[in-house]
Amino acid sequence: YHLKAPPFCLQDQSRIYTYVWALTHATLPPPPGNRGVGPSGRRGRVNSLKIAAQLSKEANKRRCYCASSFLINDSNYGWLKNLGLQSENQGVYSGTWSANGQTVTSYTPIDGRPIASVRQGTIEDYNKAVQEAKAAWNTWADLPAPHRGEIVRQIGQALREKLEDLGKLVSLEMGKIIPEGIGEVQEYIDICDYAVGLSRMFDGKVIPSERPGHMLIEQWNPLGLVGVITAFNFPVAVYGWNSAIAMTCGNCVLWKGAPTTPLTSVAVTKIISSVLDANNLPGAICSLVQAGSDVGKKVALAVQERFGRKLLELGGNNAIIVTEDADINMVVPAVLFASVGTAGQRCTTTRRLFLHESIHDTIVERLKNAYSQVKIGNPLEAGVLCGPVHSKASLELFKSTVASAADEGGKIECGGNVIDRPGNYVQPTIVTGLQHDASVVHRESFVPVLYIMKYKNIEEAIRWNNEVDQGLSSSVFTGSLNNVFNWIGPKGSDCGIVNVNIPTSGAEIGGAFGGEKHTGGGRESGSDSWKQYMRRSTCTINYSKDLPLSQGIKFE
Repeated sequence: YHLKAPPFCLQDQSRIYTYVWALTHATLPPPPGNRGVGPSGRRGRVNSLKIAAQLSKEANKRRCYCASSFLINDSNYGWLKNLGLQSENQGVYSGTWSANGQTVTSYTPIDGRPIASVRQGTIEDYNKAVQEAKAAWNTWADLPAPHRGEIVRQIGQALREKLEDLGKLVSLEMGKIIPEGIGEVQEYIDICDYAVGLSRMFDGKVIPSERPGHMLIEQWNPLGLVGVITAFNFPVAVYGWNSAIAMTCGNCVLWKGAPTTPLTSVAVTKIISSVLDANNLPGAICSLVQAGSDVGKKVALAVQERFGRKLLELGGNNAIIVTEDADINMVVPAVLFASVGTAGQRCTTTRRLFLHESIHDTIVERLKNAYSQVKIGNPLEAGVLCGPVHSKASLELFKSTVASAADEGGKIECGGNVIDRPGNYVQPTIVTGLQHDASVVHRESFVPVLYIMKYKNIEEAIRWNNEVDQGLSSSVFTGSLNNVFNWIGPKGSDCGIVNVNIPTSGAEIGGAFGGEKHTGGGRESGSDSWKQYMRRSTCTINYSKDLPLSQGIKFE
């Protein structure tokens, strides 16, 4: 009976209702000063009901207060409404907008203020969306591939018209700086352009047959319905890589965006749905179900259990190797962008830096100087190079990572602290003195912490690059052709992305994106990644009047 209501807001509705249930289904001792009956008496029951009613009333008041305090209702953020967003948004789309789940509020990591709310979907909403998408596939699959490419082209154009506003939303909701937010939307636009060309270029082989009057061909057909689950760090681009190619291949798409960037998912889906509607196509071709988390390895196991197709990209513990003959003037800005960009929250972020012992001290000092000049702050402001990390959980991860590095013998060369200001800001950090196989070095931590280690020869550095669980991105800076071809060869990097004289981050859409080992083995975006979204049939066609068997078999 000393219960005191905390300052609930929209994201706490489930807790309010839990408290209401508990109070109306149990008796409480009377409050101090109330000389009523004890815990099992009627007056305790009455008081519990009064408390429940008061909590409910307070919850309603606070919901109204929160809605009025949303950034979307601030004139400085009026551009959010250009994206079709409102104070309260439905998080499920399968031709129409609806949702029957919990309402959550999206908060900006810039200063912790609420942006707007989204009502999530339930299992029933999900099942309905699946059925609507399957029905829509019957229409979509009948369109010739070049016609599907035309729809994707229009989606790219619609994104161009919202490029700046959508890029600002990414910065506001995720935390990356404006150039990166706009660049991420541009990446979706670029993959739409790529998919348009692809729609006229699907190629299957024609294979010579050993039998007279026969021909073998490969036929590629869509899978049907493709599910896409994306993370908070690239809430637009990764969906774009998958959806543009999957749609062109003849699939419908069901998207589950990250639970902490729901407004971006809603805004992107509104843009796509407007194009589908303008072409009199079912909106469920591109469906959305915003819901909670718990994915990754569970997805792989669940899909494998039913022998389904999967494409996983699960992060990387990426390294750059710098040889003694590398151009240091290229190395320093490359490492700075790759380790500090997106506040260390790219899956391709450089987390390990292997420097030849002859140049180690020089590069460390130059990097420390470069780090000291990085402007940290509001990512919506010009000149800022490092915005906040995405969440309070990221702040705790940063603190525990720095503490672990120090405990294992590392020296904090610069950074290492959480910045005392509203929002989720940390100092990008350089750590030296650790062993290449220290547990903290082998652990991928999604924060801006860079471990620098010195090596004796290139073979040693390559072994260190390959010894971690993940195998996403890697890079070597060198002036030696011998090093280049050893690095990209069979005894070189074991990653899916193997770069030379460029950093580990900043992949282009024309190449296949993905990695090996615990990264998942999938490939997205360009090259022949389109094959992941289709099924292949080998077709033998007999255009003769005879039935010869292969391998000269006689069965008479």
